[in-house]
Amino acid sequence: MLADLTVKDFLDKVACSDPVPGGGSIAALDGALASALSTMVARLTIGKKGYEASEEVMQHAQTITLRLLDEFIALIDKDSAAYNEVFACFKLPKTTDEEKAARSAAIQEATKQAALVPLEVARKALDMMSVIADVARLGNRNAVTDACVAMMAARSAVLGALLNVRINLGSLKDRDFVLQLQTEADTIEQTACRREKELLDAVNQDLRV
Repeated sequence: MLADLTVKDFLDKVACSDPVPGGGSIAALDGALASALSTMVARLTIGKKGYEASEEVMQHAQTITLRLLDEFIALIDKDSAAYNEVFACFKLPKTTDEEKAARSAAIQEATKQAALVPLEVARKALDMMSVIADVARLGNRNAVTDACVAMMAARSAVLGALLNVRINLGSLKDRDFVLQLQTEADTIEQTACRREKELLDAVNQDLRV
């Protein structure tokens, strides 16, 4: 499992000539990093003097980010598995007309799944951005820039995942499916960029001397 590798071994595997793990898995990793970092900020707030009013929000945030951390970790491998399934379908026999039809249908179905997995990453990362915004706004002020880095990692998870959604949609014949995912992807991207900008603009304004 990719998620069980050391950081160095994982990076070495990314750097090799194999196509997996690729951008989709890295987008999921970005989501996991955002989850972990926002959890840290919440934990640096919980129980701290002066942040009693934020206690309940931070406890709730921590519950969500820890759940998402596990889900993003699983998606690192799930994305690579989806790519491998598409690749395997291209190796199916295509001697007879029946084999060609079966191969084509299998490729289409596997490619749909290869689009849905990164879309799942993007959806989860977008949801988490709202939590990160709360953590940054109400959390330990000494860690507000860590929350910002978490927000940027979440945005990278969204944009990277959506690129992988779109490249897979280009190979699909089901136009209704393609239109549905394209529309959702556009909305997710716009919302993610807006949420990141709102937080960074506010924090950078506060940090100016």
